[in-house]
Amino acid sequence: MFEKLLVMQEKYQSMNEMLSDPDIIADHAKYAGLMKEYKNLTPIIQAFTVYQKIQKDFEEAQALLSESGQDAELKEMAQVQLEEARTLLEEQEQTLKILLLPKDVNDDKNVIIEIRGGAGGEEASLFANSLFRMYSMYAETHRWKLEILNANPTELGGYKEISFSIEGNGAYSRLKYESGVHRVQRVPETESQGRIHTSTVTVAVLPEADEVELEINPADLKIDVFRSSGAGGQHINKTESAVRITHLPTGVVVECQDERSQHKNKDKAMKVLRARLFESMQQEQSEKIASERKMQVGTGDRSERIRTYNYPQGRMTDHRINLTLYRLESILNGDLDEIFDALATADQAAKLAGQEV
Repeated sequence: MFEKLLVMQEKYQSMNEMLSDPDIIADHAKYAGLMKEYKNLTPIIQAFTVYQKIQKDFEEAQALLSESGQDAELKEMAQVQLEEARTLLEEQEQTLKILLLPKDVNDDKNVIIEIRGGAGGEEASLFANSLFRMYSMYAETHRWKLEILNANPTELGGYKEISFSIEGNGAYSRLKYESGVHRVQRVPETESQGRIHTSTVTVAVLPEADEVELEINPADLKIDVFRSSGAGGQHINKTESAVRITHLPTGVVVECQDERSQHKNKDKAMKVLRARLFESMQQEQSEKIASERKMQVGTGDRSERIRTYNYPQGRMTDHRINLTLYRLESILNGDLDEIFDALATADQAAKLAGQEV
């Protein structure tokens, strides 16, 4: 590991000089690519520089201990310094191992989130709206841009399904663990006996793919237009502005009717289609690597029950990492960073264990 870090350090210093070269600065594409690589290396090199400083302190303490002779006070001081440096070295080595883990290539991407009501009828649809609100408030906290792509609302204010995009730096890296089945336990407003009902909602988080990453042949698409409709089948408008796109080779169907413009609906539907096909392509690749699947903390299995929201107890439990928090209201108001941090840490630990096996 340390030989690799020394090579990276040398490369980093070389890149630092190159970024001041007028010829490279003039070549915008080359400069941007170099700056991105430099930026990705920076936290690793900074951590390695700290490690080297601690290593130097450790070696100085060893030398002092061997030279202290019979001086008890000097010996004690050197021993304390040695133990402190040894502990710091172990901690910094762990930090470096985490920084050197292969980065998820999608972490910097924007995301498309699809929420669908599952078991529980109208209660599931209402909770789908609660989850949409939760992610909306989280996005707002981080000043990310949210755009609804398609929605199928119910008369009581829920959603049978809703899909939306979130644009922001590192959006996928934070939200990627949300894919799966979210279970809610609460007393519905329509329940006269006060009985707790259990409902489920399915969430899918897709990294947004651009046209360069995934080329779609127009001949493979069947595009239908129809009239948009809202809750209860009421017509939103009288023009055929809603769009349904079918990808013939895979059978993937995407609809969008949120906009009054057929052109805008088509653009949004293509964005969702591209994300779904990109996710499917990546899933096929990851399934070929069994060890990689063992390292994941449920980042893609939509059938996996990942979390329970218990209203009577004010409790949220993430079943993948056995995390239970008794502050349900703040979580549903978008206070999710503690959960996401814990999931990322568990994912890192699993990947480290997988590398060490």
